[in-house]
Amino acid sequence: MDLKGFDRPGSPTSGETRSVKVMIAGGFGTGKTTMVRSVSDIKPLTTEETLTQASADVDHLVGVADKTQTTVSLDFGKISLNDTLMLYLFGTPGQERFWFLWNGLFKGALGAVVLVDTRRLASSFRAIEEMERQKVPFVIALNVFPDSRDYPVEEIRDALDIPPRTPVVTFDARDRAASRDVLVTLIRHLKDRSTAALEPR
Repeated sequence: MDLKGFDRPGSPTSGETRSVKVMIAGGFGTGKTTMVRSVSDIKPLTTEETLTQASADVDHLVGVADKTQTTVSLDFGKISLNDTLMLYLFGTPGQERFWFLWNGLFKGALGAVVLVDTRRLASSFRAIEEMERQKVPFVIALNVFPDSRDYPVEEIRDALDIPPRTPVVTFDARDRAASRDVLVTLIRHLKDRSTAALEPR
């Protein structure tokens, strides 16, 4: 995996443009759609529907009572990190009743960003477990909400049982530059893993 120069927009590397599929996953209301919208170079495709009283018994709104819409299929966007690397972003639905869609979405994914709301850590447990089950490399992105407490990153790592080699970063999903930085962190992580796999044992 040669991604040299990926973190310098506009700095071409040898070869043609490479397209990489990246998953944006996490629990319900962690900011997946917001991240895709903020960072995509194109108008993203979203499949949000209005939450209704009819879904009150199946949609767990604890901690996100003000949320009025939910993704029912996927979000899609894309971003060029430089002249030779294009990321295709696939945002997963967060609600349990739509998890059956995940298997198809993971096909062909090179890596993933798992969004976490530190006010509701348990909401992203399932996403982390799925990454590990599917053997998809991932980074943890702690999305900062206005009323989020400022926990030390290592404390969150311990609470989520994330191994030391997996990056854990803090960001604001509404901010394009911050969201792009998370994606750069993921690509660096993928490159480091690829390099390590080639080292003699």
